[in-house]
Amino acid sequence: MSPTPEPLASPARYGKTTFIAAGALIAILLSLVLRFAFNTTPTVFELPLLATLVVGGLPLLYDLLTKLLKREFGSDLLGGISIVTSVLLGEYLAGAIIVLMLAGGDALEHYALGNASSVLAALARRMPSIGHRKRDAAIVDVPLAEIAVGDTLVIYPHEVCPADGVVIDGHGVMDESYLTGEPFQITKTRGSLVISGAVNGESALTIQATRRAADSRYAKIMEVMHESETSRPQLRRLGDQLGAIYTPVALTVALLAWMLSGESLRFLAVLVIATPCPLLLAIPIAIIGSISLCARRAIVVKSPVVLEQIAGCRTAIFDKTGTLTYGEPTLTEQFVAPGFTQRDVLTLVASLERYSRHPLARAILKAATEDSVELLEASEVSEPPGQGLVGSVAGRRLQVTSRSKFAAQDQAASAQLPPTAGGLECVVLSDQRYAATYRLRDAPRADSRSFVHHLGPRHQFARVMIVSGDRESEVRYLAEQVGITETFAQQSPDEKLAIVRRETAAARTLYVGDGINDAPAMMAATVGIAIGQNSDVTAEAAGVVIMDNSLARVDEFMHISRRMRTIALQSAVGGMALSLIGMAFAATGHLSPVAGAIAQEAIDVLAVLNALRAAVPPKVIHDF
Repeated sequence: MSPTPEPLASPARYGKTTFIAAGALIAILLSLVLRFAFNTTPTVFELPLLATLVVGGLPLLYDLLTKLLKREFGSDLLGGISIVTSVLLGEYLAGAIIVLMLAGGDALEHYALGNASSVLAALARRMPSIGHRKRDAAIVDVPLAEIAVGDTLVIYPHEVCPADGVVIDGHGVMDESYLTGEPFQITKTRGSLVISGAVNGESALTIQATRRAADSRYAKIMEVMHESETSRPQLRRLGDQLGAIYTPVALTVALLAWMLSGESLRFLAVLVIATPCPLLLAIPIAIIGSISLCARRAIVVKSPVVLEQIAGCRTAIFDKTGTLTYGEPTLTEQFVAPGFTQRDVLTLVASLERYSRHPLARAILKAATEDSVELLEASEVSEPPGQGLVGSVAGRRLQVTSRSKFAAQDQAASAQLPPTAGGLECVVLSDQRYAATYRLRDAPRADSRSFVHHLGPRHQFARVMIVSGDRESEVRYLAEQVGITETFAQQSPDEKLAIVRRETAAARTLYVGDGINDAPAMMAATVGIAIGQNSDVTAEAAGVVIMDNSLARVDEFMHISRRMRTIALQSAVGGMALSLIGMAFAATGHLSPVAGAIAQEAIDVLAVLNALRAAVPPKVIHDF
């Protein structure tokens, strides 16, 4: 496994730029005090400015030179040229002010980025560091690397499974939803397959490892994640896009002013007032304000670039389970045999299911509650391997089992069963007579259809699709319910990744999901949004995390980001327009370099004040 990548925002770099900005501000104030309060000589009052240019200016120039060597011509290029020119012309105060502006903008940007930790680190944290290997009567904790094929492992309640294997002893359930996309906890008994990364339920299980930990399902997801991490799309920032136009214009004006007048100070004066601080300050401030507003709406923005990019997304890709659905089974159909009533059967089954830990029991109990069914006492309740749930209720012997197990028990009676369909189902027997078939599905969210339908007219999405690890029948059923025509079912994490990469190459993409199997695809999309708090891995991979599991919050994020982009453009373009006016005065000799720096600061204040509006909620925060 390759080393864990660096976090998106380095705390060390944020600390460095903050230190430079604070030092530059103190040095400028000290220089002004020495000059005007104590009337010292230039040799004295220029010392703090020279220190700023050496301590703060050189690191900034080094960073700019590194970008130039990589052919990255950002909006701060003018600032670097201005620093060099100010030193050559002895205009140290102007140079120190530029250092302050550049370092301050960089510090704000890194503050906005935050200290997002690595996705791979989150994956590694989720896996146990040891496995409980059983030999004879002894259980010994061993590192995952020492687990071999054929080893007997014990998985205690609520632990994460360390390796792929097969159950050889025990009976319980495992939550595999974050890995497989299947919305249900899966019953495990002798002979059942288990996968690494799944969370065990309340019963201990003994398994035999069929793969080493390094070759397990979870390890493969980590490999796909690493590949996605190292090749995530490089997005051009809004400030750099504007700077690519503004920088050549400013340099042209500065050179013409120098050539036509023969005065080098005019070149510096133009560059100083042209320093793109509306880009370096106003845009990060608008981003920070929007991040703050999102946080108040239970939306965590981990990568500020997504605020700039989502407005340009034209393809929306959704996972199914827990994203467009609630992520838990719901009783949707009840087929009752002649001689039985729906309410009577539901009363009997719910009375029995309340003693079961089967993942479908909760759905049946919920349906009984909604129908105001009064539960009865049950006795002799058990779940013998291969028979399902059995027990006695109101003098009747009940059995809740599967279609295949019922057919094996009574081939002739199984002809009464309704045709097979998508979703999960269970068969109910009363005194060994067929009584009913229950079908359960992962129900779509109440607002999924309206949300999907409004993406085109309100947010200019041209295509909407589902890419899911779930079964074909389930995905198609959901797609019909919510109005989506493009679907990809039974997709593994690497297959999801390939689909998202292909779509992102054609147009900017939004990917919304909630499980670990979504994380690689989420990172490959232009914008990745994680819904809910089901997985810290998915949260690390996403640019945005919706904390309260709501599609309405996704829409709110899109409205906030659109407004942020509008305000950022107003601040940046308006500030650049005022700078162009100031450049005309500087080019004609009406502004000195220091006066130009002061004028630029006034422009910055206006741009920043406008940018602060991004923290105020818009009038329309969601519209479906």
